[in-house]
Amino acid sequence: MAAPIEVAVCTDSSAQLWSCVVWELHSGANLLTYRGGQAGPRGLTLLNGEYLLAAQLGKNYISAWELQRKDQLQQKIMCPGPVTCLTTSPNGLYMLAGIAESIYLWEVSTGNLLVILSRHYQDISCLQFTGDSSHFLSGGKDCLVLVWSLCSVLQVDSSRTPAPRHVWSHHTLPITDMHCGFGGPLARVATASLDQTVKLWEISSGELLLSVLFDVGIVAVTMDLAEHHMFCGGSEGSIFQVDLCTWVFEPIGLCPSPSPQCPGAPRAEVQLYPSAHCPSASTAWTEREELPVRTGQREGVQRPQTCVPRNQVTCLSVSTDGSVLLSGSHDETVRVWDIQSKQCIRTVTLKGPVTNAFIMLAPVSMLSSDFRPSLPLPHFNKHLLGAEHGDEQRRGGLTLRLGLHQQGSEPSYLERAEQLHMVMCSTMEKNVLGGQDQLRIRITELEDEVQNLRKINRDLFDFSTRIITRPPK
Repeated sequence: MAAPIEVAVCTDSSAQLWSCVVWELHSGANLLTYRGGQAGPRGLTLLNGEYLLAAQLGKNYISAWELQRKDQLQQKIMCPGPVTCLTTSPNGLYMLAGIAESIYLWEVSTGNLLVILSRHYQDISCLQFTGDSSHFLSGGKDCLVLVWSLCSVLQVDSSRTPAPRHVWSHHTLPITDMHCGFGGPLARVATASLDQTVKLWEISSGELLLSVLFDVGIVAVTMDLAEHHMFCGGSEGSIFQVDLCTWVFEPIGLCPSPSPQCPGAPRAEVQLYPSAHCPSASTAWTEREELPVRTGQREGVQRPQTCVPRNQVTCLSVSTDGSVLLSGSHDETVRVWDIQSKQCIRTVTLKGPVTNAFIMLAPVSMLSSDFRPSLPLPHFNKHLLGAEHGDEQRRGGLTLRLGLHQQGSEPSYLERAEQLHMVMCSTMEKNVLGGQDQLRIRITELEDEVQNLRKINRDLFDFSTRIITRPPK
């Protein structure tokens, strides 16, 4: 079995030759190009490994391509306003879009707009799902990061306003980027801001784990899969590498040297990639002023080395094995870095400032010319009430809603089984002192009813299986 191929997916703001390009990470060979529009920052995502979605820069629609039919724009998903950021759930069931200060959540299978969340006060800049699709995060220009439980958002009463699980308000300037690690609801999240800090959070408790202060605004952040290192892209072109596992302590106050009784202040080991996106700088590292690192109530210092920066780093991504870092910048280049040596091993020049660049494992649909999506994209509604507000009414679909017994419409099978058990027990108690013939008749009736319920359950399961596994026409 062949090893999976890692590819880099990139877009720029000019879109002169194409809207999106896909190239093999290690050889640099171009694999695919997609044409039709300009993708905005944080506006490129993959849907279920079958479609490529791009929120158009300054326009109120999302472009969708089948991964193999690259020259044909499959669909334009119309939205109520310009989309500032876009993401999809890893399980392929939901799509999120930031439009002004609101979050729009669609169900992919039906195209229904499920909910509109309006808890931010300014435009939303980035959206992220957790790896298990149970939570999603939103960051905005209002300096807030909100953590939402997808289950709570979908089950909330229409008369109530959904509330986020956590509200992180420690940043003092707009949020520029987020990265969510593995672990689902136990994952750690890194948030970057123009306030020159990167903060590390824990979703389960909502606590702030670490805050790193730099001397430039941070506009891109990512971590490797093992979460040993955090990579931060500066607004002036520098790229920092923060070691999350190695901490040393320096003496503070009256302590002449670190000791168990007075360990001193923690200092994070921070390194910088020489001449990252700085064309005029030499490759030699130069000493810079000390930068404080805040973790909890303690402060330390870090001494990164840097070049003279000129171009903003817009996006960062790390390969699966943690050996390669991909960076995009306003200098119209995408660069591949060897993490161990911190040397640039490849530079790809685009036609405009880079808006999106990330590394992913190429899905089967991208490499197989015969592959077609399992289901076509539906029409996506722009309003919560569908056809009543002008959206085209769709027919012919089948919607299965699970858990109707929780809404009080009918008792569940478990509740009915418990009721039958109670009836049988009460009947047995009454007939122990009475005639045995009546007891046998009642037991026979109850057994027949149980068999009937089992047959209904089996027929319902067979019907659902046929509907779900029926091949597309």
